[in-house]
Amino acid sequence: MSILTTVGRFITELNRNRVRNSTARLISELPLDMQKDIGWPSAYYNNRGRPNPVSGLGRQ
Repeated sequence: MSILTTVGRFITELNRNRVRNSTARLISELPLDMQKDIGWPSAYYNNRGRPNPVSGLGRQ
């Protein structure tokens, strides 16, 4: 594996993380009713006082 391949994979992973975190922030800003409708896990668990299974995402 060349250094360019390794750097390319690293940049791809950073971009995926950025997009995933951005999406999670957008969904977390939706009203709880909408989050439940789309099945966002943090709305379900936070409403019941359980720990959030998706660490770092959603309302805490």
